Formats: sequence, structure tokens, C-alpha cells
Amino acid sequence: MRDLLPVLSRWYAAGAPFGLATVVAVSRSAPREPGAAMAVGPGDEVVGSVSGGCVEGAVFELAREVVADGEARSATFGYSDADAFAVGLTCGGEITVLVRPVTPETDPAFGAVARSVAAGEPVTVATVVDGPAVRGTTLAVWAEGAGGGDGGSGVSGTLGTTGLDSAVAADARGELALGATGLRHYGPRGERREDAVAVFLHSFAPPPRMLVFGAIDYAAAVARIGDFLGYRVTVCDARPVFATPTRFPAGVEVVVDWPHRYLHDTDTDERTVICVLTHDPRFDVPLLEEALRRPAAYIGAMGSRRTHEDRMRRLRESGLDEGGLARLRSPVGLDLGARTPEEVAVSVAAEIVALRWGGTGVPLTGAAGAIHRSAGR
Repeated sequence: MRDLLPVLSRWYAAGAPFGLATVVAVSRSAPREPGAAMAVGPGDEVVGSVSGGCVEGAVFELAREVVADGEARSATFGYSDADAFAVGLTCGGEITVLVRPVTPETDPAFGAVARSVAAGEPVTVATVVDGPAVRGTTLAVWAEGAGGGDGGSGVSGTLGTTGLDSAVAADARGELALGATGLRHYGPRGERREDAVAVFLHSFAPPPRMLVFGAIDYAAAVARIGDFLGYRVTVCDARPVFATPTRFPAGVEVVVDWPHRYLHDTDTDERTVICVLTHDPRFDVPLLEEALRRPAAYIGAMGSRRTHEDRMRRLRESGLDEGGLARLRSPVGLDLGARTPEEVAVSVAAEIVALRWGGTGVPLTGAAGAIHRSAGR
């Protein structure tokens, strides 16, 4: 959805109605996660995808219908053994898609939401999927104290009742900190533990950060793949001769500072990735001591097994316990037999993705069970 916003904003600013289809629920081996989106705009232009091609044709027709009559619809698609030619997912999974019309009249907050996402300002869009409330109505919720919303309230729109708006806004702000997206259920007036109203919370948190320490050729490759995966990448090195923007991809921030000092003054959270590629105990031991005492999704360090053992000894001497040391992924990356910087970057990225989603890293050919998992954490 984030990638579609430049096009959708252009349509919206021009007053051109478009149908926005969003995956709101998945089960089994579905090809896309909740929040995946596709839109059909003027001239039947299509952007985005909800299934990687399996059901796009049917969703395209639904989007045209909602634009024509102004009424949102939801549809569930799954594989049908009885009719192999029916619209469905050949992977055996199931997805539920909400398709709603978007215009300045039906969604007055869309422009503000798009601007917030572009500026990196956290915002959640809550949309009614089913129940007595009008399907497709939205409530945009910004973080507490943020300037978005009607009159700076941090909220724009309504789901039908004050109680429902209040309950959903509270949940949206709680989920926004982690960028969580998914269905929630409420009573008609926001009652907890009821399921009369299904609401989809779509959180747009700023991109997670990737902090790469050590301005070497491996760092350039890791920074490149981190940017490709959607991270906001910063490369830090104390040596100005190596830490130059010309050696790294456009859009990657390059900082000249002592790594541990820079990390000490930098905020991290449960989505942050920290890659220590300095390969020098003068840099990486104090840096890892700082990293392992703070929140992060992934902390990896490059080095041989001998370097790793020496590093672990030094970190124990610094006072880190075994629980803290267990968070360290070292030597960094999965065993792919990687040699070049680009191959090593793929190895590191593979380990980050596996840790995020609970993957094993073994070849799928010899594995059993579901291919797509919920978040590993």
C-alpha cells in the first residue's frame, strides 16, 4: 500500500474516483499479507496486487463496481477442488479482500494520511469490514499529540458511533508503535469481547531502521539490500576516508562517528536491525556491548569463529550475561557458501527475514508444513 500512495494521491488530488482493494485477512498459504493493496483508477489503470496474480481479475471487476455505485464490498477467495477453473488461490490458501470507493467525499482524510505516510509520520487507518456499521467507512488515527486529524485531535472520520471510534482509536495507537496490521472485533458501540463489528487496522509506521557499522565493501552491499527490503539505512564508521556517501547507494545515510558513541545517541526499537561489520575489537566490542543492552529485532556481527570466540570472551568480561549474549547472531548470516560482498549481503538479509517470520533457513524442497508463517516474534 505504501508504494501505491504516490499514484493514489495523484488520482485523489484530481478528484478521480478509484476502487481500493485491501487484503484484510489471510489463512493457510496465502501469497500476500494483510495490508497488501491494489487499486483501479481512471481509464481502468491498475496499480498494486492482492494475490500475485491469482484473483486480480475478479478484484478488478469488483473495484469497477464499487466506483460505479459507491458501495464497498468484501469477498473471500480460496482454492476450489470442485472447480479448478473457479476464481481462487492455487496455493491452497484463502484471502479476504475489502474493496471500497475512494473520493474526497467518501474519504476526506485520505490526503492527510498520504501526506503523513510520505513524511514518515505514524498513522493508522481503521476501516469497517463487516457488521451493522457502514462497510468501508474509515477512521484515521495519529499518535497521541500528533498534529493530524480534525482540529489537531489526532483523529479524522468516524466509524458510526462515538464509543466505537474511541475504542478503535485506543487500539490503533497501541498497535501503531509496532506497525501492527490486522482485524479487530467490537460491539456496535465499541464494547470489548464482542464481535458484531469487524474493523481492519492498517498501520503505517515509519520504515524500520537498519544500522550498518563499518564502511567496507560488505557494508555497501548490505546497505543496498537493506534499502531494497524497505529499511531506512544508516552506515556509520569512525574513519572519514571510508565513510563517504559516494561509496554507498543513494538514499543511504552515511555518518562519521565512533560506532558505540553514535549508537548510544540513537533511538532503536523492536524493529531495528543492527549489522556490525567493523571486524575490529576496538570498534565492535564496545559497539556490541551497547547494542545488546537495547531493543532491536536483529543484532549480527561479522567475523570468523575465532574472532567470535574472542569477542564473546570480551563481552562477558564487560558484564553481559548469557541471556544478552544469546541475542547476538555471529558469525553473521545463513550458511549459503557466500563469498562475494553481494552474496554475503544476501546471506545476512536471509537471516534477518528468517528471524522476523520464524523461518528455519532450510531449503523448502525438503521442508514440511506451511510456507508462510506469522511473525516469528
